[in-house]
Amino acid sequence: MERKRNMKLGTRLLVLLCMMAFGLVLLSIASVLLAKSDMLIQLTAQDILVFIVPAVAAMAIFYRRPLHAMQLDRAPSWRAIMVVVLFYFLSLPAMNWLVEFNKSMALPASLSAIEEAMRVAEDAAAELTEDLLSFKSVGMLIACTLVVGFMAGLSEEMLFRGAMLRTMQDSRLGPHAAVWIVAILFSAFHLQFYGFIPRMVLGAWLGYLLVWTRSLWVPIIAHTLNNSTVVVLSYLANIGVVDQDMGDTIGLPADGAFPWLALCSLVACLALALWAGKHITHSEKKPQI
Repeated sequence: MERKRNMKLGTRLLVLLCMMAFGLVLLSIASVLLAKSDMLIQLTAQDILVFIVPAVAAMAIFYRRPLHAMQLDRAPSWRAIMVVVLFYFLSLPAMNWLVEFNKSMALPASLSAIEEAMRVAEDAAAELTEDLLSFKSVGMLIACTLVVGFMAGLSEEMLFRGAMLRTMQDSRLGPHAAVWIVAILFSAFHLQFYGFIPRMVLGAWLGYLLVWTRSLWVPIIAHTLNNSTVVVLSYLANIGVVDQDMGDTIGLPADGAFPWLALCSLVACLALALWAGKHITHSEKKPQI
């Protein structure tokens, strides 16, 4: 696999950002045409125009075989998939505690106006999400799982891990620096301050999955599992099978109590991550780029 043009990291990232900006322009035009369309159609347009097309287009400029460079042509191993599923359920208590910790953070008094604006924006986004997931039909369950679960997981991983992280991996940055820089950008892109830390941690986990396995399908599966579980739990709550906040309260201690379950969850996740870093690593030598 040979690079078409010898570009520096900054130049390649600028090209990728320009592709995304052009995608946003196209999305704004499409939004006018889709103003009365279903929200799922609008989300699909966003996934395609802002994430998938810019990622593939930019990588096509950098590499002769963009899908190979994005590591979309390597199937995930069953061991890696099992690690993804196990890690997700083990991490629930720790992630729920981290979400609550992030929500409780407050900016200095001098930035109170900014804090209020961020809370209003995030409340509005949460309301839109709640409206989207307020369905009770099996048909909408399938549609939301495909769009909110799979399409969102596929598109965001193609951009952030498949294009951005892979580009940084081919620079002088070390793997840890590349993973965490992209994780920060991934979280910042969502423009949600009160969910920044848990989303950054999730982004780092997805990044390490790519570094270890060299298959983009592994973080895609992990991302899809995370999103699809929210969709399924929302459906079950809407039809009265489970409590509305069932998935969000696991691991949260009573007021004043120490979060022992969250701590155990963290230790278990770290142990699993250390094991995974040694046992799900792709065995082939890294191809010369």
